[in-house]
Amino acid sequence: MSRRIVVAMSGGVDSSLAAALLAARGDEVVGVTLALAGDASRCCSLADAEDARRVAERLGIRFYVANYRDRFRREVIEAFADAYLEGRTPIPCVVCNQRFKFHHLLERAAALGAERVATGHYARLDRVPETGTFHLRRGRDRAKDQSYYLFDLRQEQLARIEFPLGDLEKREVRERARALGLRTAEKPESQEICFVPGGDYARVVEALRPERLPGEGEIVDESGRVLGRHPGIHHFTVGQRRGLAVSSDRRLYVKRIEADANRVVVSDLDGLAVPAARLERVSWIAGTAPAEPVHASVQVRYRHEGAPAKIEPTADGGAWLRFDEPVRAVAPGQAAVFYEGDVVLGGGWIVRTVEDA
Repeated sequence: MSRRIVVAMSGGVDSSLAAALLAARGDEVVGVTLALAGDASRCCSLADAEDARRVAERLGIRFYVANYRDRFRREVIEAFADAYLEGRTPIPCVVCNQRFKFHHLLERAAALGAERVATGHYARLDRVPETGTFHLRRGRDRAKDQSYYLFDLRQEQLARIEFPLGDLEKREVRERARALGLRTAEKPESQEICFVPGGDYARVVEALRPERLPGEGEIVDESGRVLGRHPGIHHFTVGQRRGLAVSSDRRLYVKRIEADANRVVVSDLDGLAVPAARLERVSWIAGTAPAEPVHASVQVRYRHEGAPAKIEPTADGGAWLRFDEPVRAVAPGQAAVFYEGDVVLGGGWIVRTVEDA
């Protein structure tokens, strides 16, 4: 029996093929493009919406554009700027996925009479027959896997989501899109945050929060010795090497950002390694935190290979993260995501690092 399903169509090849695969399966597909960041972005622009509309026409499916620009500005872009001014390294793609591509889109789907939502993410879902719960897994194409960005999804959301590309490699996606004559088959991908053209984070912060800019401050080493000056903490992230503009006989990296003191602390590469971190707002895919600490592989950023660690849930909904061996460049504001093999157990937000585990 045909089911109505809403597909988030960004105007790229992945979501285009996701819509095509579901239409070929016999579902009643409704394409929806979320207008988010505006025409200055590398995605979610009018040109992307037009590409999505043309694909929908070729597939013979209904298509709508949903304007969420104001909410996206408040919930994602302004929060991004505030995080940088507080000395954190934000990861807006997690918030965008949770709030817009799933929460808001699931609401939109219900208004359209659709039971489910599908996206072009490289991730997989399994349902456990005995319990009815869902497992979130990495996509088969490890190089494109996007499960890191999805750790905050809830069981009730997973029950209404599909990832048609989860078992495909990117090469296969382009080949199939090409065979179907989809205009997005050769469209290049954006590798940057959609509302930060050229990767200039500081310029975005300065445009959004000119009244809160911290001004110049000190760059110091771990002992507190002043090595130089910086133009504002929003120019720096933990682990950064370029742009420090200090003279030293060793290669230096940003170890810590002290927003209250408007200070950047630097160290050598070994000084970046920390044994533990505190997490807040930890989400568990199963729906509840485990009763005992768990041992898992933990990714502390999207391209991180993962490191073995013990996760100790706390009563306030957070957790302590204790690495088997110290890990470099663990940045407050980033997400730490827990894996058992290719299964996502959950994840949380890094609040601070700890020098002594």
